Amino acid sequence: MPTATAASKTIAPKPVPVPNGDFYQLVELLTPEEKALVTKVRTYMGAKVQPVINKYWSDDAFPFELLPSFKELGLGGLGFEGYGCAGGSQKLFGFVAMEIARVDASFCTFWGVHSGLAMGSIYLDGSEEQKQKWLPQMARFEKIGCFGLTEPLVGSGTSGGLTTTAKREGDTWVLNGQKRWIGNAPWCDLSIIWARDVADNQVKGFIIENKSTPGFSVEKIEHKIALKVVQNGQITLKDVRVSEANRLQGGNSFRDTARVLRMTRYMVGWASTGIQMGAFEATLKYAQERLQFGKPIASFQLIQDLLAKMLGNLTACQCLMLRLAQLDDEGKLGDHHAALAKAFCTAKSRETVSWGREVLGGNGIVADYNVARFFADAEALYSYEGTYQMQNMIVGKAITGHGAFV
Repeated sequence: MPTATAASKTIAPKPVPVPNGDFYQLVELLTPEEKALVTKVRTYMGAKVQPVINKYWSDDAFPFELLPSFKELGLGGLGFEGYGCAGGSQKLFGFVAMEIARVDASFCTFWGVHSGLAMGSIYLDGSEEQKQKWLPQMARFEKIGCFGLTEPLVGSGTSGGLTTTAKREGDTWVLNGQKRWIGNAPWCDLSIIWARDVADNQVKGFIIENKSTPGFSVEKIEHKIALKVVQNGQITLKDVRVSEANRLQGGNSFRDTARVLRMTRYMVGWASTGIQMGAFEATLKYAQERLQFGKPIASFQLIQDLLAKMLGNLTACQCLMLRLAQLDDEGKLGDHHAALAKAFCTAKSRETVSWGREVLGGNGIVADYNVARFFADAEALYSYEGTYQMQNMIVGKAITGHGAFV
C-alpha cells in the first residue's frame, strides 16, 4: 500500500509534442545524402538566420555578413548538372527551398533569384561558352545575379508587351527601358535582362555586368511591407551597350523565357509551403506556452481547430509539391503543372498564415513572434512570378483547349 508521502507526490505532466511541420514524414522519401543536406540547411537557418532575421526584416536590410557562411552550404546551382553547379534532384531542390523559407521567405527569394532565375536563364538559354564562363562563378557565389523581366507598366503582359527594347548595331546591342521589382538588383553583380528586339519583335535575353556597364543604374524600392529582407530594385537602362557575346544565344522568344519561369514558379510553390511550415510550427509552439484561464490555449477546442486546418493546408501543399518534383525529375513537368502548384500553394499560404496570426492575437502583429513576418511575406509570394489569376488561366487553357488571355 503506498505511503501518504508517495500518494501525495505530484505526477509530472506529460511532455507536449515538439512542433513538426512534416506531419506525413515526407523527408523520409529523400536519400540519406539528400536528408543530410536538408538537415545541414535546417541547422544553418536555425543557428545563423533565425536569431537575426526579424531585425533585418524590420530594418528593410539584407544580412550581408551571412553570405560567406551561406556560400559554404554549396547550394549554388542546386538541381543543375555540371559547370560547378551543386546538381541533385528537383525533389532535393524543393526540400531545400522549403527549409530556407521555413525560417525566412526573403532569404529563400534571394537564393531563388540568384540560383534559379539568373543561373537558370544561362543554364537553359545560354550557349556552351556562356555556361562555362558564368555558371561556375555563380555557383561559388563569386558573382550574384538577378533577373529583369517585369517593368513599371508591364507585369502580367510581359509575353507580348515588353517596352524595354534591344536594337542591334553590328556586334553590339543597345538596350533602353526600365525593369521593376527586381530582387537582388540594388547590390548584385550581373543581371539577366529581357528586352524586345525592335527588328523582329521577339523577346531576347542579355547578360549585363551591373557595376561596369555605362547607362545601367538601379534604385532600391523602399517602404515594402513584404519580403523586406530581399532588396528589390528599379533598373534603368539608358543606351546600354551589350556585346553579341553576352546575348543569351538560346533566348530568342518569350517561349525561351517561359522555360525559366516554369522552373521558378515551381520554386515559389515550395517557398510558400515553407512559409506555412514556419508559421504552423511557430503558432503551435506559442499555443503550447500561452496561458489563458489557467490553461495553455493549445488545450482549447477552437485553437485546435485552427491548428488542424493550418496543418491540413501545409500537408496538402507538401504532397502536391512532392508530386510536382517527381514530374520534373521525370521530364514531364509542364507550364500548366507549375501554374496550378504556384496558384494553389500561394493561396493556401495566405489562408494558413492568417490563421496563425489569429491564434497569436495581438502578438500576431509583432515581428518578434515570427508569424507576422510570414503573414506579410505570403502576400508577395501570392503575386510574384505570375499572379493567381494568370496561373489559373494557364491551367484553364490546358484543360479546356481555349486560351482566355486578352
